[in-house]
Amino acid sequence: MTEPSRNYVNGEWVASETGETAEVTNPANPSEVVATYQHSNENDAAAAVDAAVAAEDEWRNTPGPERGRILREAGTLLAQRKDELTEILIAEEGKARPEAAGEVQRAIDIFHYFSTKAADLGGTKKGASGPNTNLYTRQEPVGVAALITPWNYPIAIPAWKLAPALAAGNTVVLKPASIAPGVVIEIARALDEAGLPDGVLNVVTGPGSSVGSEFIGNEGTDLVSFTGSSQVGEMVYEQATDAGKRVQTELGGKNPTLVADSADPAEAADIVANGGFGTTGQSCTACSRAIVHEDVYDDFVAELVDRAESLDVGPGTDHEMGPQVSESELSSTLEYIDIAEGEGATLVAGGGVPEGEEVETGHFVEPTVFTDVDPDMRIAQEEVFGPVVAVIKVSDFDEGLAVANDVDYGLSASVVTDDHTEANRFVDEAEAGVVKVNDKTTGLELHVPFGGFKRSSSETWREQGDAGLDFYTIEKTVYDNY
Repeated sequence: MTEPSRNYVNGEWVASETGETAEVTNPANPSEVVATYQHSNENDAAAAVDAAVAAEDEWRNTPGPERGRILREAGTLLAQRKDELTEILIAEEGKARPEAAGEVQRAIDIFHYFSTKAADLGGTKKGASGPNTNLYTRQEPVGVAALITPWNYPIAIPAWKLAPALAAGNTVVLKPASIAPGVVIEIARALDEAGLPDGVLNVVTGPGSSVGSEFIGNEGTDLVSFTGSSQVGEMVYEQATDAGKRVQTELGGKNPTLVADSADPAEAADIVANGGFGTTGQSCTACSRAIVHEDVYDDFVAELVDRAESLDVGPGTDHEMGPQVSESELSSTLEYIDIAEGEGATLVAGGGVPEGEEVETGHFVEPTVFTDVDPDMRIAQEEVFGPVVAVIKVSDFDEGLAVANDVDYGLSASVVTDDHTEANRFVDEAEAGVVKVNDKTTGLELHVPFGGFKRSSSETWREQGDAGLDFYTIEKTVYDNY
């Protein structure tokens, strides 16, 4: 067995004071141990915060172009190791190879994007009302950023939190997901090799109940960014705000695609299948509700079932759809399938564990489609986080829009229509932070804001693009009377 990966604290690779480690197994073959990581505790987390606090002044006073140079070099190192990172991601999280490679490329692109943004940070000059006065603003780092990231995008989400935090001059403590931390460890290696000063980034692996809670509650951290479930995120938000910290949470979704009567059923089925079954449905923006006009309902269902049944399920190394990340995630998806059948929905595709030698031991589930779904059923209201699409029949566009909005979440929503008026109405009236026309609910550009409404977000700060930098900076206004 290889040596357990260590925490990265104050520029050193260190073991946890607990002396304990935790194994990560391959979701496609749970008997295979992929790697071993530190099972850290509150003291390990506190030491990381101390290192970040000690490094604050040096990093905030490092010129923006130099911070950008380090980010750019780290991105280049990640690009050189893209194949290796892709293999780690497949082995730990289970994604299909094209999805894993695409996610690694997204992380590379994010580092390169924010490397240029670091040089642009400054402020604005304004006209003063009196003579002999310079009036201007400065963008300054907030302090120490605590980042808590999920397993479903284990390199992209850490990258889109970490890169703007560092670009803006903050120091960072980061807790990656315990079941897929390997690619974050490799980000730390790349930044270390790129010349990041000691203590600017600190990575500690371990449970959220100890490491994450210490990061949030420690008086040395100034802002908290969390991505995960709504239930946990709401607790994180409460803990962070009670401690007086700036906080950003991106949480769950119950994302609809509204299929209008003018839509081509085959095109709409492609869009829904890509959004619902891609990444094994393990995306906060995954399409889990297809809300379909009655005139195209039967044709759409037939097309969607065909796509579900034709998907090649197996290990992510060489199949279209990989496993769920863990036994508990698989069990949760299968439980929701049972609940949907019990509530009267009709199972028309999938619904179980696939058969075959390659899939008999892993956490695999079939792409699943339900019809005859009532909007009030749990399958239409609660986040499943698996490749399950509930198809809901509606009589007109207005009913479809009302159904789309009638959930507690508001992360991503899309409409498939050839009617320009319907498209514009959907953009105006859909209660979601991301709205798409004739496109899948998943997939994000890195230079525009991302975030949700309602229980999908704290609705405080957005991520990515210039909005991502806003969270990690604070403005100072200067009156210079000369």
